[in-house]
Amino acid sequence: MEKERHVLVVFPHPDDEAFGVSGTIAWHTGMGTPVTYACLTLGEMGRNMGNPPFANRETLPYIRKMELKEAARVLGISDLRMLGFRDKTIEFEDEDKLAAIIAGMIDELNPSLIITFYPGYAVHPDHDATGAAVVKAVRQMPENRRPKLHCVAFSKNAIEELGEADIVHDISAIADQKLEAIKAHRSQTELMVADMAEKLKIGDPVTSVWLNNERFWTYKF
Repeated sequence: MEKERHVLVVFPHPDDEAFGVSGTIAWHTGMGTPVTYACLTLGEMGRNMGNPPFANRETLPYIRKMELKEAARVLGISDLRMLGFRDKTIEFEDEDKLAAIIAGMIDELNPSLIITFYPGYAVHPDHDATGAAVVKAVRQMPENRRPKLHCVAFSKNAIEELGEADIVHDISAIADQKLEAIKAHRSQTELMVADMAEKLKIGDPVTSVWLNNERFWTYKF
């Protein structure tokens, strides 16, 4: 991984950062690079309420807010921004408005790297809409001023249509930190973490590869 000037991470939900990029974030913060995480919603429409349940529809956004803050602490993110959009509605937001908000953060922070979802290849409508707005904000910049844009893609057709990821980070040295970030989102991940622990105990190669490697596609304009 290259040493960056500033990293801007833009995702729609609490825990989006934990699964696919938390090792990469932890590496950057460990190197002293400032990381700003702009999280668009509080994931208040999430289906999971903990296991056994400890949240309800009224309390879930408050719980997820606290979980997000804890994950940010674990990863060393000092600049956490919660943008206040409503979960499962990002696809209906005015894309120009959303892109303008992101462009404002880019102007303020001058990041050398932005991490987001690859629009069209991130499964959830909120994921795709967030990525599309980020791409639009960067596209509108003069070409010589654009930061690098690394995108997460995990739809079934991603590799077939985009090719293999051009960036793969081996984060095995800080995998424990990644696991702690995932665990921080307890209302959503408790069952998954228990299942993952069992698979790692028996040496399941798929789980090990997923945990220790983070893949990105460089967006080419």
